[in-house]
Amino acid sequence: QVQVEESGGGLVQTGGSLRLSCAASGRTFSSYVMGWFRQAPGKEREFVSSIRRSYDTYYAGSVKGRFTVSRNNALNTVYLQMNSLKPEDTAVYYCAADTTGNGYGYWGQGTQVTVSS
Repeated sequence: QVQVEESGGGLVQTGGSLRLSCAASGRTFSSYVMGWFRQAPGKEREFVSSIRRSYDTYYAGSVKGRFTVSRNNALNTVYLQMNSLKPEDTAVYYCAADTTGNGYGYWGQGTQVTVSS
């Protein structure tokens, strides 16, 4: 069983920055694909970003150029640096781990990000 826990959410003004962290358990963290997703009120959960064991990164079009995902395998942690935040970035942000290559099987509880206009 892999435990996933996000932290770092909060309230920020438009144009501000936040860094989310996600810690995941397991001895083979370096092999996990780690993903960030978000869900705004009344909307479906959507993909934000991911990072593979190769350090290849992927982003949704809406955040590309503003968000940066990174990982520190020594700390079993992945980060999401969010810059130039907009009110439409307001959502609960979830971290997820794909430990087998078959999809994200482990999810955190989410952390709230609120961007005020």
